[in-house]
Amino acid sequence: MSRAKDMNNPERRSIGGFAIVTIAVGIAACAGAPKPAGGAVATPAAAAVAPASAASAGAAPASTAAAGGPIGWAAVEAMDVKGTTGGGDLPVEEVTDDGQLWELARSDQPHVIRIMRSMSGSLDIASNKTIEGAPGVVFTGHVELSGSTNVILRRLKIVGYNCTDRSPCKKGEDAMTIADGAHHIWLDHCDISDGSDGNLDITDAADYITISWTKFSYSAPRPSGHRFCNLIGNDDVMATDAGHLRITFHHDWWADNVSQRMPRVRFGQVHVFNSLYSSRGNDYCVGLGTDASILLENNAFIGVKNPTESNKYASPASVLVARGNIFEETIGTAVDRGTAVFTPPYPYRLDPATAVQAEVMNGAGAR
Repeated sequence: MSRAKDMNNPERRSIGGFAIVTIAVGIAACAGAPKPAGGAVATPAAAAVAPASAASAGAAPASTAAAGGPIGWAAVEAMDVKGTTGGGDLPVEEVTDDGQLWELARSDQPHVIRIMRSMSGSLDIASNKTIEGAPGVVFTGHVELSGSTNVILRRLKIVGYNCTDRSPCKKGEDAMTIADGAHHIWLDHCDISDGSDGNLDITDAADYITISWTKFSYSAPRPSGHRFCNLIGNDDVMATDAGHLRITFHHDWWADNVSQRMPRVRFGQVHVFNSLYSSRGNDYCVGLGTDASILLENNAFIGVKNPTESNKYASPASVLVARGNIFEETIGTAVDRGTAVFTPPYPYRLDPATAVQAEVMNGAGAR
């Protein structure tokens, strides 16, 4: 392998006061975690699922996921965007102070940015960006993508204000918000925790989003009980969300102290596969809301209550279909609603549900 393509030996240079790392392999994210060896209950081999036709899914074009790119809705060509590539194969710009980060993240030009030390504040990210964290880096505060297009965020730990910004918690900021028509967004190998309101909320007609290999948690219980992780669609009467909020969650981990909304969905077409639910003491996991269509495949629910809440928030048009999941030490409801769930228009591979706990615990998070 030539030196220019060796990720372990990047070329470094300085441009305009920023440290630059030239990496010629593009913006491929980390590969999935290795499969656990031995000891698994015998199951069918992992299944490769072919993409559906556009007509069967109600979505326009087919997926263009390339090797190393996103799997799921973020890979779908739509709205004049050919998948999600972020800043592309531009040189990596290493930032070491807040001013550099804010300037590059808000720029109207594409950038590939590596955050080299922990920072805090409220960060707005504009279109055509790849932002990643160096090992051990923590961003504390709030990250927002409002109307942004073609953004990749990877290997970054984001810790919210944990209710210190406003009381009660629900009036505070999310750790991260994707809103206002933002589309083609990919979060990969992130760790998101302690949002005052939510950890990651996706609202206001945001679309074509993949969340992969990401861990969600809260550092401790709260007296108010407000530990509501992922809200998809923020109001039952937001008819403008219809036809949007297409989101894939895969190989994600809802971990300590998450109470509910893993996710709770209004209007969207949301696909959750090969993800782990282990937040003991929760209220419910997946919430089916107004006019939503949710497909749950080959996930592992371990020690949680109410893996699905498919009636309380639903409307007559709401659909939830679960297949291939495993439930261990769970109590409460795990009930489908309807059968006419959307068909994902992209290719994806299902790992056996029995392998999910080990592979997600070993692979999810900012690594």
